[in-house]
Amino acid sequence: MYANLGKFNVLPLDNPHPPERYIEAIEVCEKAGMEVIILDSISHCWDFLLDYHSSLAGNSFANWSKITPRQKAFVDKLLNSNSHIIATMRVKQDYVLSEKNGKMVPEKVGLKAIQRDEISYEFTIVFDIDSKYFAASSKDRTLLFEGKPQFIINTQIGKKILNWCNSTMTKEELKVKVIECNTLKELTELYQNNLDLVKTIEKDFIDK
Repeated sequence: MYANLGKFNVLPLDNPHPPERYIEAIEVCEKAGMEVIILDSISHCWDFLLDYHSSLAGNSFANWSKITPRQKAFVDKLLNSNSHIIATMRVKQDYVLSEKNGKMVPEKVGLKAIQRDEISYEFTIVFDIDSKYFAASSKDRTLLFEGKPQFIINTQIGKKILNWCNSTMTKEELKVKVIECNTLKELTELYQNNLDLVKTIEKDFIDK
């Protein structure tokens, strides 16, 4: 479908879409030496988990304990991959209940990604893309796009992001920096300045 954009490899994921299948696919790509992995989309993974949850008997709240570890394993795989990860998510209309004339009525409040609510915290950059393919950043730890007007994503945008990635430390480099810290102040500053990588080696910080 997108062959005109250039050379790339495709790994189809047929139904169903459990998180373990995504993890396996990422590992296949990593072993094949893929520098960039595009997951299109991770909404299917969340839809699978929601359907699985609704099929479970017993207490609905207690049953989330069977969902959360599987979602966490999937997110951990995204965070710990040595490849660059780009993930797309479908969106749906979001609603809140508001009181009008003594009645609670649903009110539209914009679009919401179809994935677990906190998923956006795990990504370095989140772009919201409209129907005309204009993008705006709703989250940007790189500060490259924060507060900028809408734009079309192109190769120059990709190069900007890659240059930023190459200017930051690797996980192994950060581990060495943790070992070299001599005071709690140094360790705290290192933690705050590398929030993207910290989650992947949090135990190293805690142990230090």
